[in-house]
Amino acid sequence: MAAKHSAPIRGLSRAGADNTSTQKFEGRFGRMFPQVKAADFGANEAAWTEHLKPLARAMVSEFDAPKDGPDSEESGIPALYTYLGQFIDHDITFDPSSSFQKAKDPNALTDYRSPAFDLDNVYGRGPGDQPYMYQANGVSFALGDPLQLGNPPGAHDLYRSVDGRAVIGDPRNDENAIVSQLQGLFHRFHNRLMADAPATEDGFNAVRREVTFHYQYVVLHDFLPRIVSESVLEQLQTRGRYDEKKLRYFRPQDSHDPFLPVEFSGAAYRLGHSMVRPGYRLNDATLVPIFPVAPKDRPGFPEGLTGFRRMISDWGIDWGRFIDVGEPRRYDADPQDKNDQANNLSRFKRLQFAYRLDTSLVDPLGSLPAAVAAHPASLALRNLIRGAQLGLPSGQDVARALELPVLEDKDILIGQAVDENPQLQSIAAIGAGRFKGKCPLWTYILAEAALHKKMIDVPVAENVGKAGSVRIGTPQLGPVGGRIVAEVFLGLIFADPLSLLRMQPDWAPPSVQGGKSYQLKDFVQFALGK
Repeated sequence: MAAKHSAPIRGLSRAGADNTSTQKFEGRFGRMFPQVKAADFGANEAAWTEHLKPLARAMVSEFDAPKDGPDSEESGIPALYTYLGQFIDHDITFDPSSSFQKAKDPNALTDYRSPAFDLDNVYGRGPGDQPYMYQANGVSFALGDPLQLGNPPGAHDLYRSVDGRAVIGDPRNDENAIVSQLQGLFHRFHNRLMADAPATEDGFNAVRREVTFHYQYVVLHDFLPRIVSESVLEQLQTRGRYDEKKLRYFRPQDSHDPFLPVEFSGAAYRLGHSMVRPGYRLNDATLVPIFPVAPKDRPGFPEGLTGFRRMISDWGIDWGRFIDVGEPRRYDADPQDKNDQANNLSRFKRLQFAYRLDTSLVDPLGSLPAAVAAHPASLALRNLIRGAQLGLPSGQDVARALELPVLEDKDILIGQAVDENPQLQSIAAIGAGRFKGKCPLWTYILAEAALHKKMIDVPVAENVGKAGSVRIGTPQLGPVGGRIVAEVFLGLIFADPLSLLRMQPDWAPPSVQGGKSYQLKDFVQFALGK
């Protein structure tokens, strides 16, 4: 039986026999704004749940079958960034008590995942302690069975035990078919560098540092600018460089005791849930929803992206459909359209985009399968209850703590932030006015993002031999959500003595030194052997 999301006792893969961390520091959850009181949504958990249900229902959109064609909910962010965000979460967090049955005090929760961007979700405890993750040479990652239909060819499943479970640094990176194959790209990136390095402990450590620096560079200079408004990031920079002196609300580097704020883990960094599409085209032959859909209820899709199992052999990802790797593509190509076929447009691969940051989740996330999550089945309701359990402040109170203008209820809009004919309602109109002036922090941050759209020109192939572009309104985290996420990212990196910003703050990939940019697509291309 597949493990339920957030169900295992997390941290066992990173803890010793006595459940103590093997890292140099043991992360803990704490509060970014300890002086701000919790939002009042009722006297107990039963009251919270009833109070929050109307908002959760309003935050889930109507059912939309999986598709890879143009969609008004799309942003200008390629779809792979959704799963890079999930990968990052697994790198820096490992909540061992997701049900909070032991304690509701976040200061008492232990984050067994080292709170650092150190790729321990990839490398585990290293070949000396976990040799079964590596090839016979002891320094290259073991690869699983070959996958078909991927582009370019040569993809492999993750290395797996006899029961089909992935043998990797963090089991969560096998939660779905996309993050699983992204984990595989990190293995391939490492192995490609390792092929030109000495097969020694020193050679392994040098390659690990190189891979980690490339990853941290992408996080700082590509991922953050895509999800956080430029005006927010500029406040944390001096002459275009991130400056730890600009961090005001999260400074673990001062105490040498990094922790994760619950305002981040329980609210701001749950932004990725609104970016998830109802389904994805993995390759020419495979269009799959995020979860299986029962034919008796809706159009039948017997398979979903659900992981924790051997990858279906013909599910190799065509990476040009998830990230711009320089292949020809068409924004609105439809393989069923006779005109497209007549113009030989079938050779153009459509780049899929993440959904917009807004107060809307796709329908499958409103009714999670029992194998994925226990009651309640709505991810929106689970997030809202989690915030109440943690005693998170309202979005308005956090804005005041940040000394920022507070959004009025009329500006906190629930629904899809599409450009034309948006169907939105004010937070004040939901739940008989229970949320007037006290919007849950997670919802507030998403509503704020919808107000901070950046117009992004997405290059497309409009026709054979003709290039063009489409402008897509792309919400980004604003002053509250952006500040929380950016300060936590930067605070953790500055607090890590082995990080890029500490060891080599001027380091950049070779292409940057040659005057070019470096983004996730460049990381992917190198991993693919390009």
